[in-house]
Formats: sequence, C-alpha cells, structure tokens
Amino acid sequence: MTFLIVSGLSGSGKSIALQALEDMGFYCIDNLPAALLPHFARQIMESGRDELRNAAVGIDARTHRFLDALPTGLAQLESIGLSYRIIFLEAEESVLVTRFKATRRKHPLTRRGIPLLDGIRQEKALLVPLSANAALRVDTTHTTPHELRHLVNNFARSDNTEGMTLMFESFGFKNGTPLDADFVFDVRCLPNPYWEADLRKLTGLDPPVMAFLEKDKRVQAMFGQLCDFLENWLPSFEAEHRSYMTIALGCTGGQHRSVYLVKRLAEYFSRKGVNAQVRHRELA
Repeated sequence: MTFLIVSGLSGSGKSIALQALEDMGFYCIDNLPAALLPHFARQIMESGRDELRNAAVGIDARTHRFLDALPTGLAQLESIGLSYRIIFLEAEESVLVTRFKATRRKHPLTRRGIPLLDGIRQEKALLVPLSANAALRVDTTHTTPHELRHLVNNFARSDNTEGMTLMFESFGFKNGTPLDADFVFDVRCLPNPYWEADLRKLTGLDPPVMAFLEKDKRVQAMFGQLCDFLENWLPSFEAEHRSYMTIALGCTGGQHRSVYLVKRLAEYFSRKGVNAQVRHRELA
C-alpha cells in the first residue's frame, strides 16, 4: 500500500495537496493527532479493503499539543512494517505572512497572543521531525495551486516506478533559491542569451536559444560534468533509501540557461531509464 503523510507550514498549501491526493483515489484524513497515527495505520493495514490501499493523513501545528508524540508514532509505523513517505510544504516567511493577511485566517499558534511571525517560526521548530525526514519538500513561494497539484500527483505516482525519481527544476536567482532543492547548481557563469536582442524574449526551450548555447564549449562542459556528478553520486543516495530528489539549476532570471540545461538533463536521464520530471519555476 501507499501511505503518505502530508505536513508543512500553515498557509503553504496542505489542503490543496490533500485534495489532489483525494482526487487520485487516496483515502485522506486531515488534522490527525500524531498520537493516533499508528492506530490509524493498523486499521488501514488490517482492513484488507482495496479502497484503503492508498491512504494519506495531514499532520500539522493545529494539533501542536500532540506533536511531542510524533517521533514515537513514526517509529511505531516502522515497527509494524508500514512504509510511509512524507510530503512537506513550506514557503518564505514574508509570503506566508501575506497569505494570512489576505485571507484573514488566524495562524494556529497565534491564539495565545503570539505575533504571526513568531508563530510561523515556532511552527517550523515543532515540525522538524517531519521536515527533516521528508521524501518530498515543496517550496510553494512561487508555486500556483495547479503546479502544486501536478507535483503531488507525480510524487504519488512515483511509488509505481522503480528506482529514484529526479525532479529537475530551473529557477532565477533574482527570485530567490528554492527551499525544496536537494542540490543547487549556479549556471550564471555561462554566456547569457539575454544580451542578444533577438533571443531576449525567448526561453531555453526555443530552438534559437538552444542553438546559441549548444555552440559554446563552456555550456557543453557544464552539462557533461553535471551528468558525471549525478551519475556518480545518485546511487549512494538510493542506497540510503532516497526515492525522490530535486536538482535545481539557477541563472539570473530563470528564462534561458537554467531552462536549457534542465531540459537536457531530464532528457539524458530519461534515456537511461530514470523517472525524470521537469519544472521551470519562472516559466509557470
């Protein structure tokens, strides 16, 4: 069976993630106290019902009084032989503050007179046992609801594929580094098509930009060395039971160089039988 735990910071999109899983046929329960996690898991495992073979639970700071029991609950899941994976959602503090002010919702940790920003930081600390062990971390700072649903769907489906799933993500440093990346590579040292008037409004997916970059030896060297690095080290991460990794490549605006290299890397590893996924953050 597939058993997912969806968690993250309040305002980061957990409801959207759970709705996406529910639409896929997952049996979902939101706001489950951590102490009840092993009991719920046993009921699912012992039921033998096909409609419960895929299940997901939402655990977050709304049940902060029970979060002390979380490490014990996760250990009990392993002791009963249930393999679980954690999806953890986060976003930049300024974005979370803006979202709460826009919706006029109260943060679950501000009810005792705690300022909103302090509540967000306390929440981060409370959820460390989940964030530190997440199989998928998603930074929703620049992510639309449609994109988030797509990312969650792809992750849930990856249970049916062998080996590690690689998410190749392009981004622009001017908009901040992704919080969810396992590896971040800076490709701003490569020639920039932005300074070519005919290429400025195009992206790394357009043939003229691809041709411009492909003729440069530095671009080819960067691509080859990235392939070598990942091929050398990914087996070691697989040996540590990592099933999902995000490889982020950044250039200045996230339009040309990083987009081109992400496309090429995904194609390269796909040809080798790897489940490679692509996200162009700034093109969304």
